[in-house]
Amino acid sequence: MAGIAPTSALAADPSVAATSTPTMAAPQQTKRILWIVPNFRSVSANTKLSPQSAKEKFTVGFQDSFDYSSFIFVGVQAGISQASKSYPAFHQGAAGFGRYYWHTFADQADENLWVEAILPTVLHEDSRYYTLGQGSLVKRAYYAVSRVVITRTDGDHETLNLAEIIGAGTAAGISSAYYPGQYCTWTKTGQRWLTSIVIDGVTFAAKEFWPDVNSAFIHQKD
Repeated sequence: MAGIAPTSALAADPSVAATSTPTMAAPQQTKRILWIVPNFRSVSANTKLSPQSAKEKFTVGFQDSFDYSSFIFVGVQAGISQASKSYPAFHQGAAGFGRYYWHTFADQADENLWVEAILPTVLHEDSRYYTLGQGSLVKRAYYAVSRVVITRTDGDHETLNLAEIIGAGTAAGISSAYYPGQYCTWTKTGQRWLTSIVIDGVTFAAKEFWPDVNSAFIHQKD
């Protein structure tokens, strides 16, 4: 979930701006959503960028994993999981919250690095989210969610998003090394895999519509 910044931020870097060529006016992505949520991988609509280097892919992966906001959101997720007693063996109280917290953090960081850095580098996939920015609400929502299974190659061709599918599965499999044995079944591992993919799909939808919401109501500047 580092680096690669959205179009408005890229313009500040002369070495990158020369390869960024917006073709028409459109609401721009910002580096963060609501000043907090990392949005480093989002590219504004109608913008062409040069291919990502391996360094850029790893930078964005580490930024999404260890940004200050990550610690906040992991705490929220851990609190929800503890309240719903997702893993009873972790127990309640402060010690139980600590167990939920570090497991959630490890899950998130592991998935980010596989999906955004390691596999995109090996498979030559572009880990950025390219905003569609036009068409009906349904068309754009479908496009956003479909990015879970469709992405771009470094050569700017559409391809199956193996980094997302295999990366989320790999991270879920690795989690079996640090979860208690009763939570390392195929079912539990599959649930963590599916949860990661669903969260990424919802995240893509939020990225797609954020420039419009920001332009109409919030007017956040980078």
